Amino acid sequence: MAFGSGAMTNSIGEIRNADCIFVIGSNTSENHPVIALEVKAAVRQRGAKVIVADPRRIDLVNFAHLWLRHHPGTDVALLNGMLNVIISHGWVNQSFVNERTEGFEALAESVKDYVPERVEKITGVPAKDIVEASRLYAQSANSSVLYAMGITQHATGTHNVLALANLAMVTGQIGKPFSGINPLRGQNNVQGACDMGGLPNVYTGYQRVDDEAVRQRFEKAWGIALSPRPGLTLMEMMKGIAEGRMKALFILGENPVLSDPNAEKVKDELKRLDLLVVQDIFLSETAELAHVVLPGVSFAEKDGTFTNTERRVQRIRKAIEPIGNARPDWKIICDLSSRLGYPMNYDSPQQIMEEIASVTPSYGGIRYERLEGLGLQWPCPSIDHPGTPFLHKDRFTRGRGKFHITPYAAPPELPDQEYPFLLTTGRVLYHYHTLISQKSKGLAEIYPEGLVEINPDDARRLGIKPDNGLVEVASRRGKVKARAKVSDNLPPGLVFMTFHFKEAAANLLTIDVLDPIAKIPEFKVCAVRVKKLG
Repeated sequence: MAFGSGAMTNSIGEIRNADCIFVIGSNTSENHPVIALEVKAAVRQRGAKVIVADPRRIDLVNFAHLWLRHHPGTDVALLNGMLNVIISHGWVNQSFVNERTEGFEALAESVKDYVPERVEKITGVPAKDIVEASRLYAQSANSSVLYAMGITQHATGTHNVLALANLAMVTGQIGKPFSGINPLRGQNNVQGACDMGGLPNVYTGYQRVDDEAVRQRFEKAWGIALSPRPGLTLMEMMKGIAEGRMKALFILGENPVLSDPNAEKVKDELKRLDLLVVQDIFLSETAELAHVVLPGVSFAEKDGTFTNTERRVQRIRKAIEPIGNARPDWKIICDLSSRLGYPMNYDSPQQIMEEIASVTPSYGGIRYERLEGLGLQWPCPSIDHPGTPFLHKDRFTRGRGKFHITPYAAPPELPDQEYPFLLTTGRVLYHYHTLISQKSKGLAEIYPEGLVEINPDDARRLGIKPDNGLVEVASRRGKVKARAKVSDNLPPGLVFMTFHFKEAAANLLTIDVLDPIAKIPEFKVCAVRVKKLG
């Protein structure tokens, strides 16, 4: 089963018609508020059953039939427990499994020890709730999974996603409307960036660079020999800098000094470069370290397309001329390429879109003139194709869906005597990533600073007053000072911080251990100590 694109299998508009919605690793109301409205509409208008799996009491818990408050980093154990229950209770969609999947027997064998009572000990979720969640998800007519970075940003992130795919296939809750596996993207065009080959191992449309036939097509289209070797991921690049293998870096619209784990180490690594070029719309903390800063343009100053989380390609149109010396990103990239020896000449983003369609089967039918109104959802392989609201209708990308064995492994760093708390990180409704929204006076007034959320029992024990006393949070990698927010939304032993604010940069604390497959860092679980400051 191919979820390599990380795209929603189904559409946002289908969520309100689901009978069961399983939200895991997503604080949807704060990170994807429009999609959260669809979940709430499903509950209010149709009586849908919502299952929320989250260590914190997020807003959607108020709309949930069932809240699975699992310990951070135990997602795989919880999902394997649900698979165990579904198989042992005979709730498997046997015809779907037989006709459309492979590897079920090995999967069933791999989860047979994940009985609810054992999973309760690992996750903290009562066994009866695991059984009820499994029943609801498996036996509802249409069940939809929503997940976000609370699933992927773990050392076991790939296994987390594969376990969700296992769950959907065992129950046949995929390849039909109002169901599916629906990752919610973190920014407006993350999907588009990945679709366009913004990953180190693929060209556009997830065509692998180590596939000879694919590479030959791109060599012919671009008139140049291409390497068959996949490139490096972000964290591998940082390691390459530290080892002296990488001398120059071009960063476009990213702020790793605040957004990457173990941020002090990232800063040190960037300072070692012979050349750091940053292209952005503000002078970010990363841009302050750059040898050259190239001013790019905001969404309002350029033409082009964005592809959103439901695979919908939509036009954006320039509202104002670029301010000051800023230039559209595509023009900057063309000029850089030409000066580096590969002439790149386009007249417009529309011409670039036509080239995209010519080399990308899933975008083959997408043209500017077809994107008036609501746009088109890929795959859209031909000029007369209407687009695809949901994926995997009759078959999976690889033919049969493949079950994967996903053994549970504890997070790489857990609390101990020296660092007795678990830290988890995330976002708040009012701020976007690391810098942009803080430029807005109104948003800065509503949520002016980074806070440390802590349980009332922990706060009392540490002598922290409920009225936002100052605390120091320390990990093995760094220290941060911030005001405390005493909240019973968290269980004892867990603290929560956002990563938006440089004055309280949570990623000075987080651990840079990687998922061995996807190379995504463990942002969501690390050990810290909390100390009251005078």
